[in-house]
Amino acid sequence: MTDATSPPPVAGLDARPSNQTCLAPDRPLPATGVQLSRVFPALTFASPVHLLQAPSDGSRWFVVEQAGRVRVFDNNPGAASSGLFVDVASRVVSGGEQGLLGMAFHPDWPATPEVFLSYTRSSPTRQSVISRLTSADGGQTLDPASEQVLLTVDQPYSNHNGGHIEFGPDGLLYIGLGDGGSGGDPQNNAQTLTNLLGSVLRIDVNGTGAGYDIPAGNPYAGNAKCNSGTGTAACPEMWAFGFRNPWRWSFDRETGQLWMGDVGQNAWEEVNRVTAGGNYGWRQREATHCYNPATGCAAPGQVLNGGTVIDPVTEYGHDASGGQSITGGYVYRGSDVPALSGLYVFGDYVSGRVWSHTPGAGNLQKTELLVAGFNISSFGTSVDDELYVLRYGDGAIFKFEPAGAGTNPVADNLADTGCVDPADPTRPASGLIPYAPNAPFWSDGAEKERFIGLPDDATIAETANRDWDFPNGTVLVKNFRLQGKLIETRLFMRHPDGVWGGYTYEWNDAETGATRVTGGKDKLVGTQTWTYPSEAQCLQCHTQAAGRSLGLETAQQNGDFTYPSTGRTANQVVTLNAIGAISPAIPGTPADWPALADPYGSEGSITDRARAWLHSNCSQCHRPGGNTPTDLDFRYQTALASTNACDVAPSGGDLGVADARLIAPGDPDRSVVVTRIETLDPQHRMPPVGSNVVDAAGVRLLRDWIGQLSGCN
Repeated sequence: MTDATSPPPVAGLDARPSNQTCLAPDRPLPATGVQLSRVFPALTFASPVHLLQAPSDGSRWFVVEQAGRVRVFDNNPGAASSGLFVDVASRVVSGGEQGLLGMAFHPDWPATPEVFLSYTRSSPTRQSVISRLTSADGGQTLDPASEQVLLTVDQPYSNHNGGHIEFGPDGLLYIGLGDGGSGGDPQNNAQTLTNLLGSVLRIDVNGTGAGYDIPAGNPYAGNAKCNSGTGTAACPEMWAFGFRNPWRWSFDRETGQLWMGDVGQNAWEEVNRVTAGGNYGWRQREATHCYNPATGCAAPGQVLNGGTVIDPVTEYGHDASGGQSITGGYVYRGSDVPALSGLYVFGDYVSGRVWSHTPGAGNLQKTELLVAGFNISSFGTSVDDELYVLRYGDGAIFKFEPAGAGTNPVADNLADTGCVDPADPTRPASGLIPYAPNAPFWSDGAEKERFIGLPDDATIAETANRDWDFPNGTVLVKNFRLQGKLIETRLFMRHPDGVWGGYTYEWNDAETGATRVTGGKDKLVGTQTWTYPSEAQCLQCHTQAAGRSLGLETAQQNGDFTYPSTGRTANQVVTLNAIGAISPAIPGTPADWPALADPYGSEGSITDRARAWLHSNCSQCHRPGGNTPTDLDFRYQTALASTNACDVAPSGGDLGVADARLIAPGDPDRSVVVTRIETLDPQHRMPPVGSNVVDAAGVRLLRDWIGQLSGCN
């Protein structure tokens, strides 16, 4: 703290530059006749994973929150609040892929006042649970005390729980379960018929008894129930098997067919049309591809473990045009969007891409419809078959609506964006504010210049967690140079509707101009492969959970920077406060604010520098609400013991490391975090997007830090 007589810190700029040119235009609209529009704008929810209406009742919506609550609100565009339908949070273990994951109304609701829940718990052991609850007030709420557990399944790991439940057109309850987790299904659960993991189950809950009955048409009906998850013979609850992690599936309301999104391992995501007795291939097949020759590679049509192997109807890869984690959707049977009639619509949780598949089409057909610009946790339909989608995190709800002709207001030439000097496009426009983070993200050794294009009538706001929230219209500009040569400029825009979008421009060899790259590409620059990310890949790193604008938070900006226009070296937060770019101004002085260490510098402890590296390179995904299936938290302010990484076995596979831990104190060779950062194998590399060169200095830092750890405290 400074005393009352100390002069105020010097700002690097005297005034805020006027920016009237580098402003985000309207978001591009695809020429597919489809768009997403936000509905119920006054409502938000906490990490929602499912959206549904009760049978034959379009008056209310229900939102399943991962922590263990179900919220309900009136189907009114002006709905201002939601109520609590049921709260079972005290029974649920939540985080990563765990939580309250599914909900289904009895088909005769409310005459039969029963609702079924699917959740994970940790006591007495880690389990998936299917329960029945009843309403005692005419369907207004559920009574938590009425819970009747129907089925439990022990889960060997915390991930791949599946969790979706739904009644089929036959009035029977279908249950989707993942393979039990880790990576590569190490216990081969998905091909083992004596446990329920990696399967779709079908049970009859309409009997008079306390539990459930086995439908006569199930493939293994007649065998003893596996209602605790395992049995001595093929489980009679099993209806189909060979799944890795079914995340959202649905029945076509016209044909009754079951359509499923099954999350892949490291390379492929798939859509399956599921039929009784089918074997959908995992762990021998990942989508239409052999997963691991060492564990077998059964061919489609081959009978394997009693089930005929069936390939998916479509797939997509973990590449610039795909994503990382499928979210299954619905066959559209509504009337509002004629362009979708009869198509199966699905998306990707990480990339936000949305596709359609034409039922019956061959050759793995799919058509990209749009990029949502957010993490898609679930689709949902109304009783009149209109299609909606949930944004994970704040729970905003969007509806599919018809769109006019496609538009592309983002300029194809960098010189036309208003973000560069018209006389010299290698220089920024005059209205931009330069900045640099304390702990830079690794970009394959490239030198970077960064700028903020802030609308003149708007300001930055510091959030409760000391991140920075930028106004609509903002453009963040970043130049990349390799060996001194300008190769790429990226524009990260917050469009007028509040949705962020990333756009990249490739410079010509003469450095006289740059043109927009759509869809992503790789290019050889000297001897080095350089990746220009696709629009969807930009959002894989610039996550919603991290506030989208990486590197622009108090701890990253609380450091000195030399401003070219004045030649002054000054604290960046002090400068932005002084010129009115942050409002209200962040109170205090630099000594009062958090500050990340430079991982590549000599100041700060080895722990401070290593945690800064993890924060910059990993925490955008590995944090609460991030777009990964784990509950890791690599933010700098999270205590090591609370990161869920220290002395914790990896849930995503051990990569061949004996007695592996994510971080093994004192032993970097047993630390899978280091293994993933060291490898260039795209199936295992971290960070997973846009890097083709190992950060040798960063690896040394992490190895030295882990090597000197004696524990997790």
